[in-house]
Amino acid sequence: VVYEQEGVFIHSSCGKNDDQDSLIAGILRVIEKENEVVVDWRPLDETLDTSNILCAGKDSSSVVEWTQTPKEKCSRGADRPSSYEAEWDMVTTVSFKKKPHSNGDATTHANGESEWSFLFSLADLKSIKQNKEGMGWSYLVFCLKDDVKLPALHFHRGDSKPLIKCLEKHIALHESPHDERVLLVKTQKSLSQSFENLFDEPSYGLLQKWKKDPYIVTMGKFSKVTNYIVGSLRSSDTSNQRRPPSEMADFLNDTIPGLKINQQEEPGFEVITRIDLGKQPEVSRREPVSAEEWAKNMDPEGRIVDVDYIKRLIFKGGLCHTLRKEAWKFLLGYFPWNSTKEERANLQKRKTDEYFRMKLQWKSVSEEQEKRNSRLRDYRSLIEKDVNRTDRTNKFYEGEDNPGLILLHDILMTYCMYDFDLGYVQGMSDLLSPVLYVMENEVDAFWCFVSYMDQMHQNFEEQMQGMKTQLIQLSHLLRLLDSGFCSYLESQDSGYLYFCFRWLLIRFKREFSFQDILRLWEVMWTELPCQNFHLLLCCAILESEKQQIMDKHYGFNEILKHINELSMKIDVEYILCKAEAISMQMMNCKELPQTVSEILGIENSSVTADSDTGEDESGAELSCPTSLYQGVSTPVIAANGTRDGAQQTAETQSLA
Repeated sequence: VVYEQEGVFIHSSCGKNDDQDSLIAGILRVIEKENEVVVDWRPLDETLDTSNILCAGKDSSSVVEWTQTPKEKCSRGADRPSSYEAEWDMVTTVSFKKKPHSNGDATTHANGESEWSFLFSLADLKSIKQNKEGMGWSYLVFCLKDDVKLPALHFHRGDSKPLIKCLEKHIALHESPHDERVLLVKTQKSLSQSFENLFDEPSYGLLQKWKKDPYIVTMGKFSKVTNYIVGSLRSSDTSNQRRPPSEMADFLNDTIPGLKINQQEEPGFEVITRIDLGKQPEVSRREPVSAEEWAKNMDPEGRIVDVDYIKRLIFKGGLCHTLRKEAWKFLLGYFPWNSTKEERANLQKRKTDEYFRMKLQWKSVSEEQEKRNSRLRDYRSLIEKDVNRTDRTNKFYEGEDNPGLILLHDILMTYCMYDFDLGYVQGMSDLLSPVLYVMENEVDAFWCFVSYMDQMHQNFEEQMQGMKTQLIQLSHLLRLLDSGFCSYLESQDSGYLYFCFRWLLIRFKREFSFQDILRLWEVMWTELPCQNFHLLLCCAILESEKQQIMDKHYGFNEILKHINELSMKIDVEYILCKAEAISMQMMNCKELPQTVSEILGIENSSVTADSDTGEDESGAELSCPTSLYQGVSTPVIAANGTRDGAQQTAETQSLA
């Protein structure tokens, strides 16, 4: 409970005299739940005559009116599914149905605890009308997105301002240009607005649950809401309201405009499905790069002597934690690889000045100015909401008034000044959190985050172009790797790989433990062994789960649920080995399709090579697109994560 106020009354029209309202005293609360924030009002007196209950109804002209219901108590949730996805019902203790046109019967108000109670999710809120004129107290009227107006709440004891202030921590409110008494809920732009656009087709009203909070659905309980979607689409008894399962893929494919993923084989895919990539080679990993190895690769002026060599080491083993604070600045592009120690110090000084100038821009905005800057208010509101739920179990961010949370907030606000067009979109805090954790410095973390966002920018743009492109590319790669598995997924309406959305959106941040993400990201930042290595990581995870999915004949729901539940259960070292092995398979392929070559950024005329010796049959040295292991001779970690202890040379680990 984040807000609670007694003395909040409903003035019912049930008094003995027509000109006198009945006052129903109640308590108003704002409650934070796992995946939503709800507003809850219930009467203090539980012995009220239920025949006078107020409930919302719509006549044929959609004019909202308040009527009395008969003395009939409906059990809570009687019309909701009994399975776990029922928790996605956004309005759980009040429902509104159209008033029958044939007679004057009032609509039914389904309620569990009190016939007077009502509860709604903030995701359903459209506007708030407030009024203080002509009376000694203030009152509010909540209007929901379906244009249902709840009864006015009169604040006889205290003001309504604390409530508005509380709500603004969770939603963005701005004054209506047409009526200063009305506060409109600002719909989130970029990612969330794009999700809103996915489900504009009126015939699919059942998908409204996904529209309530697309970020939470995508980032948190994706499988549950999709279970609801599919169950709803398939549970109707009216045949003309059901879509055949074969059309499910087409429907979800259509929800992202411009996303074209083939659900059936076309001539262009015939060749791909018949290419034999050969057996995946065995791949091992080495120990993390040590401080000694790092120092040995620097000249007296602080330049990195052999950039390619140090990147290969990082790709094969990652970094020891003490090195991350320095090495990540190079990997992310904050520090140029060929810079001297003195040049980097001068760069940091300039960047520090630049950072605090931008920070001062939002810090110096007065409350009056911010009232006239709705975008800045929206950004601040979203950031405050996200910061309070980002990695709070990590010691760096746990507890109240944590300095780490303050830095997280300030960096994200300053980024809004750096890129005001994009501003802040939910999910960006997930990308910043590990960077700030490693840097332990506000300025350095900001500029590293800027560099990371340069890579991830398209993921968060309103048109989601980056997400569309990656899903299409992943489809091409997976089809080449295992056309049989692709065919199975398509047969289960899952060929569009929607379940990989979260992986791609924030680079697996929610799939691995915090420490594993540090390792995974630094490996990906080397940009080895090819472009879009993160897509091969997706392939590796899917291929490792293929057997269970196919053997157990998982359908649409089961596939999504299974993939979603892999979170925090994936072995990062194993997946890195497997993804690297897949890259070797594809680089060794003589007939690699042009599309795949372009996705991975490798030459189409790749030479098939012996993966053990690094030489072809004639004994000639091979020319490999990415020679990862030349000169690397270190202890390795096997694919199962255990130490091998053997010294392996560059030739035995060659990509080619």
